[in-house]
Amino acid sequence: MNQEQNSSGNFTFSSYGLISFIVKWWVHILVICAIGFAASIAMSFTIKNMYKSTVVFYPTTTNSISKVLLDVSGTSRQDFLEFGEEEEAEQCLQILQSDEIREWVIRQYDLYKHYKINPESQYAKTRMYKRFGSNVNFRRTEYNSVEISVLDEDPVVASNIANDIAAQMDSVKNRIQKERAREGFRIVEAEYNRLNTEIELMTDSLDRIRAMGVNDYISMAEVLNDAYAQAIAKSGPNSSAAKSIREQLDLVSKYGGAYVELSENLELYLKQRADVKVKYDEAKVDAEQFVPQKMVVNYAFPADKKTYPKRSMIVLGGTFATFCMTVFFLIGLENWRRYKNELKRRKETAAA
Repeated sequence: MNQEQNSSGNFTFSSYGLISFIVKWWVHILVICAIGFAASIAMSFTIKNMYKSTVVFYPTTTNSISKVLLDVSGTSRQDFLEFGEEEEAEQCLQILQSDEIREWVIRQYDLYKHYKINPESQYAKTRMYKRFGSNVNFRRTEYNSVEISVLDEDPVVASNIANDIAAQMDSVKNRIQKERAREGFRIVEAEYNRLNTEIELMTDSLDRIRAMGVNDYISMAEVLNDAYAQAIAKSGPNSSAAKSIREQLDLVSKYGGAYVELSENLELYLKQRADVKVKYDEAKVDAEQFVPQKMVVNYAFPADKKTYPKRSMIVLGGTFATFCMTVFFLIGLENWRRYKNELKRRKETAAA
């Protein structure tokens, strides 16, 4: 029904009815929209300018420096220069959202003062975290890089915070990995020192046996047995030569078993130490060396143009909202008047 009123006298929301209604009330609508337009302009200038700075970086895939750079076996498939993928990007996002980084930034830039939040007030930390979350954002891009965005009234502060958060992410990730690497290094170091102690004890024992004249049990036993047999055949078992050789044979027999056992164990321990030494060197590198955990694509810089607010959008949005509210208010007002008039008419009809 393309009429301004239906059978009950109420406004109908047809295109013709709406246009007719606006034409009827155009003066009121124009005045109120003009007031809304002026108010929106005034409000837009009360909002402080915010500047945005952004850091973009790729996480690395390297977790163990030694496995990548010191692997002589060629079994490692990691590339020291390879960009990280989705898993590494998600790990970086988790670290960036940690309380450690957030609290570090708050202390470093005295954000309670910067954001004008009284640290002694009720719910001060909640307000600070909410403000921090609205101004500092992290996301994984469609290219699996990580983006850090910071909004602030001061463009220099915004860029400094963004760059410092990226640097702090490096520090936190390295700290987490170094704590575990140091524990691993202590375990390997203890085993390496134990093997050195065992080898030193066995070497000292062999040196004492060698000092007694036992240098090579197998070869000495063969030579002495041949010499003893020849001395007996030549001079008899009671000759001084035979007795002297017999004394040497007794000495070799007494300490020969210990010599062989110590020699074999020493060889085994030396091989074990060589294997552990490789692990020791790798663990030491992982525990002591620092490498960046990111490859920066773009560093943040002070923005020369504000990001927020968009005053034209605020004015247009405010004016349009004023127009809509005014139209709905006038529709309601007119329908209310018609309703009252209808009730009055019905009462008069009933009274007549």
